[in-house]
Amino acid sequence: MAMIRFDPVRDMLTLQDRMNRLFDGSATEDALTMRGSWVPPVDIYETDGHDLVISAELPDMRREDITVTVEQHTLTITGEKKISADVKEERYRRIERGYGHFSRSFSLPTTVDATRISAEYRNGVLTITLPYREESKPRTVTVEVAA
Repeated sequence: MAMIRFDPVRDMLTLQDRMNRLFDGSATEDALTMRGSWVPPVDIYETDGHDLVISAELPDMRREDITVTVEQHTLTITGEKKISADVKEERYRRIERGYGHFSRSFSLPTTVDATRISAEYRNGVLTITLPYREESKPRTVTVEVAA
């Protein structure tokens, strides 16, 4: 017979987690089928050309439903992912994908040239290119040897 160690802390945390889910409604089946807010995932990386790129997954959205704004060194992506109008709401049995309004904001470094920012939406992915200012890009200086 295997011995099982009694861990009162783990048991209390498990009980607390279950109680929290019970009271916030996430433990019920209805909560899984309700539409809620969602936040699109993003990747942020730097290219070899020394541009900053923000890539956001926005599946099943139209370009007209996405807005990109830059104000005071803050880039904001907002929009609304709408549920399909082809299917009546009462026909749904389960809705697990997120729908509704979203907003993501990112602080931009002062090295980004806000006047040259560009955005492209293709295949459900929004790609925003943020070029660095020329003076902030790395440059090579030749060193001359004195004779």
